[in-house]
Amino acid sequence: MASLVQSVPLRWQARVLQALFALPRPVRRLIAGAPIRIDGQTLDLDAQLLLRMQQLSGTELHGTDVKQARAAIRAGRELVGGAPIEPVTTKDLQLPNDIPARLYRPGDLPEGSPLLVFFHGGGFAIGDIDSHDHLCRFLARNAGVRVLSVGYRLAPEDPFPAAVDDCVTAFKWAAAEATSLGADPKLIALGGDSAGGNLAAVTALQVGTGNPRPVFLLLLYPTVDATTRRRSRELFGYGYFLTDTGMDWFMERYVPDPETRSDPRVSPLLAEDLSALPPTYIATAGFDPLRDEGELFARRVAEAGVPVVLRRHEGLFHGFASMTGVGHAFKEATLEAASALRTGLAIGRNGRPRRKSVNAEELNGYPVGSWLS
Repeated sequence: MASLVQSVPLRWQARVLQALFALPRPVRRLIAGAPIRIDGQTLDLDAQLLLRMQQLSGTELHGTDVKQARAAIRAGRELVGGAPIEPVTTKDLQLPNDIPARLYRPGDLPEGSPLLVFFHGGGFAIGDIDSHDHLCRFLARNAGVRVLSVGYRLAPEDPFPAAVDDCVTAFKWAAAEATSLGADPKLIALGGDSAGGNLAAVTALQVGTGNPRPVFLLLLYPTVDATTRRRSRELFGYGYFLTDTGMDWFMERYVPDPETRSDPRVSPLLAEDLSALPPTYIATAGFDPLRDEGELFARRVAEAGVPVVLRRHEGLFHGFASMTGVGHAFKEATLEAASALRTGLAIGRNGRPRRKSVNAEELNGYPVGSWLS
């Protein structure tokens, strides 16, 4: 069955997926199977149906061949990303040190708009500007911001700290050139998904005590600790898109030396001081092996006195922001992130929000829909 599905052209696979998600709910439930409930959460029907289709196709995020894995993530964009979002104007750029980038401007957004510097996910080894083109268009259009998507160097050709160096360089360049990009140099946010969320947090810490600094941080299901296996990795390490084996595969390529993985530039959760971070929105997925470390990071950010919103999408799995072209649940969750970005940048116009005393245990209630400040 897997080989049969893989032999069908991507455009036809995408049409089949669209047709499946348009079926009446009882039919979709029949195809997806009985509801899955783990850890007090129920997998969303959209998520379960997409996982069922992935099982039939036999595709994986990782593999023994990096080129094949990179091709697979690009193909995934064609399958579940949906049609390109318009009107969005794009311009490909070359940053210092030959770092590729793409600037997105939605509609007739005026000069002096906020800017999001975005780092794509893909386990530090796969993914690129093209694989995350739809997500960047989505954020630009729905948050009303310019987006600069950065094509940092990938492992294993360029292992740690190459990606960190590129992302810090890209942020500093964006801050210096913001006016020429049509953006407000005082309204620059950092963001990313998965590995890109890691790089966004690390970059914010690297530049946090200097000037310029980001005014907001958008983290979608970030990986923030390469040293510890937590409960969510045991619960959801197999069968929910991102796998336990895949996580090892990515990290072995990004940071081959296990002793280096405690470096805060790899594991920002282990940084001694997180107080330099800007106001932060963190989205996690209930069926994601990275869930617990992302939520612990939110707890530590709050303890450091930084305003933070933590949102767990209980019924979804890792990577949902790249799947807005099918069903409704993925799009709704990503719309919430775009709204948080818009709100955070609006607050940034008026300075950092004031912080109240917050007990870390208050973060145990999910979802959290307001500033923990």
